Amino acid sequence: MRVIISFAVAFAAAALAGKVLIPVLRRLKAGQSIKEIGPTWHMSKQGTPTMGGLIFIIGIAVAMGALGWKDFTAGRFGGAFVFLFALVFGIIGYIDDYFKVKKKQNTGLTAPQKFLLQLAASIVFTVLMRNHGYLTHDLYIPFVNVSFNIPWPVYMVFAAFVMVGTVNAVNITDGIDGLATGVTMPVSLFFLAVAFYWDRMELGVFAAAVFGGLCAFLIYNFHPAKVFMGDTGSLFLGGVVCGLAFALDIPLVLIPVGIIYIAETLSDIIQVGYFKLTHGKRIFRMAPLHHHLEMGGWSEVKLFCVFTGITVVTCVLSFWGVMNRYLFS
Repeated sequence: MRVIISFAVAFAAAALAGKVLIPVLRRLKAGQSIKEIGPTWHMSKQGTPTMGGLIFIIGIAVAMGALGWKDFTAGRFGGAFVFLFALVFGIIGYIDDYFKVKKKQNTGLTAPQKFLLQLAASIVFTVLMRNHGYLTHDLYIPFVNVSFNIPWPVYMVFAAFVMVGTVNAVNITDGIDGLATGVTMPVSLFFLAVAFYWDRMELGVFAAAVFGGLCAFLIYNFHPAKVFMGDTGSLFLGGVVCGLAFALDIPLVLIPVGIIYIAETLSDIIQVGYFKLTHGKRIFRMAPLHHHLEMGGWSEVKLFCVFTGITVVTCVLSFWGVMNRYLFS
């Protein structure tokens, strides 16, 4: 029952926040700047309000404040830790968005600045979750139901790499109307189902709030988008996704549930690498993958439906792949 209420509260709070915040962002001229090297057909989106991730962040925060007290008083802080971890990434994204809006360019923090901030947040979160018993250094392999022990220092490096990589992969996926929102909705439902199945309701309440906040945000973010989530939202969602995976001690499940994030990121890496190696040749029409498909005639709505549908399928399969994680514990 608490997860249903958490969803409803987050949905209502985010829907209301959108009504209030979007006009404010317009008045502040917090519009998105489109990269000159980006797709020319996106230039019509120039000026659409960004930083819209604040909408679902507010919704999730309200739900956690209203529904999380039972867990907090019982000493269960998993949901709060993941929310705060994601919020740190959201703040990094907000700073990045702020500088973009201020300078009226699609450049904010430098890559090294973002990397160091994200790395620091990942290390602190890993230590915190380890000290509170949420993390083990047994690396679980989904589908085969096998775990193997690795030394803590190695696990820390692995965790930091995966967290920073996941956060930036979600950020890359946020390239067309509603895409990162739609893909992350089934991922949040997957973590909700796992938390419910394993009776980890402090994490289930949080995952339900994320799903509710994203459902409300989609009202404003679906094509044609009235607002973009910006780095504020995409980095926050990246923190949510990797934070829940590690809090539930199943980080490798990020491979199947995040298959779209991975495909988008790999297409970008492959394109840049091949371009440099061949001195100007390209594999994709344009990277990341969603732009390649757009240039092949796919509409933004089709991309949203196909990528979200693929994620639904991989999330269902992933639940089957991890459901026996604690069967014999």
